[in-house]
Amino acid sequence: MASVKLTDVKKVYDNNVTAVHDFNLDIKDKEFVVFVGPSGCGKSTTMRMIAGLEDISGGTVEIDGVVVNDLQPKDRDIAMVFQNYALYPHMTVYDNIAFSLRLKKMPEDEIYEKVTNAAEVLGITEYLTRKPRALSGGQRQRVAIGRAMVRNSKVFLMDEPLSNLDAKLRNQMRAEIILLRKKLDTTFIYVTHDQTEAMTLGDRIVIMHDGYIEQVGTPMEVFEMPRNVFVAEFIGAPKMNLMETELECSGGKYYVRPFGAKIEVTGSKAEELQKKGVGSRKVLLGVRPEHITLADASAEDAIPCKLEVNEMMGSELHLHVYTPDETRLIVRVPTINLSAEKRRAMVYGAQLYITFEGKVMHFFDKETTKNLIYGD
Repeated sequence: MASVKLTDVKKVYDNNVTAVHDFNLDIKDKEFVVFVGPSGCGKSTTMRMIAGLEDISGGTVEIDGVVVNDLQPKDRDIAMVFQNYALYPHMTVYDNIAFSLRLKKMPEDEIYEKVTNAAEVLGITEYLTRKPRALSGGQRQRVAIGRAMVRNSKVFLMDEPLSNLDAKLRNQMRAEIILLRKKLDTTFIYVTHDQTEAMTLGDRIVIMHDGYIEQVGTPMEVFEMPRNVFVAEFIGAPKMNLMETELECSGGKYYVRPFGAKIEVTGSKAEELQKKGVGSRKVLLGVRPEHITLADASAEDAIPCKLEVNEMMGSELHLHVYTPDETRLIVRVPTINLSAEKRRAMVYGAQLYITFEGKVMHFFDKETTKNLIYGD
């Protein structure tokens, strides 16, 4: 098992395009860390530098306390699972998994034990004599994981391993990777663009954007305490709603006035604003869709809206509404809270009123986009 440390790591291509800027991260032994971000953010490039598949333009990568910048991939004691499986089509499943062990001249009886053990853990024993073309996408991914497992490497790297699978298989494989992690008890570094994978798999999440680290934290930390607008919108589905409004400090209390409503900031958010010495100012107000509720028209905290789109998701409705100034918001409403009559009334152009509690709000600076409470 091993820790991984990246210090001021950067990647600059020949055309002077910088893909990764001064990346600093300590990954503890047996930790599961997920690099997540949109396409082109530098997450896969960072993983490839750890693996030795990309040259490092600056900084150092250490595995188990040893600087590996100049070591070949085969000498870094890492195992990697790729997005496209990278299986040998002319070999059986058994031979694909055994391939790296045979390169090491391992005795066949040891190879047999390792391959069959890995196949049993992954539930692919019955496929050992098949060729990859006879397998489904999920089965091929299990073979690719098995090939990495048998190497007993210090670090397990996975680059978008589920992106080629359909939604049902992705859900299934996510659960299997969680179980696999418990069985292997090794250091995992996992790359994905899917924030659901990041939230469900990672001990810590590294959120990247344009080659920079935007935030590092546990799934709960990045969800509840986003440092800036990018993180706030990227983590959570549907994404966080943002609206321009006034944050008013009066008599030791804080209020927001979105679209004519008046809502008091309460709980820890009010206490933190007070500690930070935040005064009255214009802000970007953030509220997650699941924290918005339907309100009575007469309530002081009611925001008038028109319904634009109603998405029926089974257990809940996703209501796309627009406010009087045409700001688009998304509201998640549990269907159990609505009568059949109310659900039928949710049609295009319907007049709705929404609100939210003072303890669920986030406040961002309009210029820097930093969270006024957690942005330091």
